[in-house]
Amino acid sequence: MNHAPNKKRSLKLWEALALSLGMVGPTLAMSGNAQGLIDSVGKALPIVFVLGLIGVALIAYGFIRLTRFYNHAGSAYGLVGKTIGPRAGFFSGFAIMGTYLFFSIATLAALGAFTNAFLAALFPTSGFQIPWIVTAAVGVIFSWILNSRDGQTVARVLMVIEGVGIVLMLILAAVIVVHQPATGTEHASLFSLNGVSFQAVMAGVVAAFLSWAGFEACATLGEETENPKRNIPLALLGSILLTGVLFVGMMYVQTLGFGTSESGLTAFKNSANSLGTLSQTYVGTAFSLAMLFTAMMSAFAANLSAAATSSRLLFALARDGFGPACFAQVSEKNHQPRNALTLVLVLSLLIDVVAWLSGKPAMGTGNSAIDAYFYFAIIGSVCLMITYLMIEVGVINFITRMSQNIPKWELILPLLGIVIMVVSLYYNVVGQEELFSPALVAFYWCIAGMIIIISAPKLVRNIGLSLASEFVTPAETVTTATTQKEWV
Repeated sequence: MNHAPNKKRSLKLWEALALSLGMVGPTLAMSGNAQGLIDSVGKALPIVFVLGLIGVALIAYGFIRLTRFYNHAGSAYGLVGKTIGPRAGFFSGFAIMGTYLFFSIATLAALGAFTNAFLAALFPTSGFQIPWIVTAAVGVIFSWILNSRDGQTVARVLMVIEGVGIVLMLILAAVIVVHQPATGTEHASLFSLNGVSFQAVMAGVVAAFLSWAGFEACATLGEETENPKRNIPLALLGSILLTGVLFVGMMYVQTLGFGTSESGLTAFKNSANSLGTLSQTYVGTAFSLAMLFTAMMSAFAANLSAAATSSRLLFALARDGFGPACFAQVSEKNHQPRNALTLVLVLSLLIDVVAWLSGKPAMGTGNSAIDAYFYFAIIGSVCLMITYLMIEVGVINFITRMSQNIPKWELILPLLGIVIMVVSLYYNVVGQEELFSPALVAFYWCIAGMIIIISAPKLVRNIGLSLASEFVTPAETVTTATTQKEWV
């Protein structure tokens, strides 16, 4: 083991894109993200997702702009640290590390839930199920094995899983469009907000927006990707465009598939896995099983991505003096942060074990695995929104104070992004009464990061020195760890 990243710049553009796709989890998102929006926006799901796409594109602008100049294993940690300062950088890094850690916890629970959904469809009369924590434990083992190998292996696994899922979704979409006898008026009504209140639209947009959570994951590969100042921005753009078209299109065909009547929308809302239900209805049992299996694997792919990104965040923070130096080490053979990876996965599994044993958190779904998935995913999403807000402030500071080549009119984009984030945070926090509601837990996590940075001046100095040295090196130069730093 050594303390230097020493990661060869060997990852291609498509491999960086694969990490973002794996984190977003298109098959997972399209299987279960729409049901909770039916009550608020009804059949207007497609237009709500269009608005969500606009919002996430404004956030993506900040990442794309900054990664054209800076790339760092810590993603937002390095980007905000360079554009605003070391304190803001650590705060952002701590927040986004929380995002990926909680996503790792959530996706293990989702893996357990989707595995049992697949088994229920495969053996409909036996009632055979596996305790979801067992599936989560198996997922941890395979996630550790794959993430301990080189980055190309992880990228290929992610691309195969999500590639198969996307192909199956496109086949299902084509079948639904051909066989659905909807009129032109009914098609057009899916892109109308008539009868939907502004508050309902905004709440729906926030929920739709979060379907893209994790699109920025490829930014953690900035020290491992060929020509990162070109390929990381392109991977970010590609992840938004690909998932944007897919999400809007699938919301359209799924709403058509279930029907725009009250009974159809009720069936949509009550579907445990909307893609599986539609596959059974329009294609057949074999295709439905394939779709359910792919959704299960998409949950695993999301955990694979979450573990990869959170371990890199922990590695980057430890490299600059936060925590024991062992987490700043990478393996000699594959140059992966195995110690950080081990901590992330063990901690994720332990928290899921507590959730499984206690039957908490209770989110009202009647399924403890789904409850855990939603609870921890919301925590991670709110941490991510706070990080996005910091990125938008960072790009504004970059344009106004650090760059002479970016037109000032572009400031309108991050300003609009800030508005989106403030509104999103408001709709996630307003009305929270429980002390440990997921949105408030996310704030507790971020407050903890703020307390750490305020009380640790040595850490601030270490971060400032590290970021200064890391960003003055050419893009082709591999950064070296500051092993002599004191750890906090």
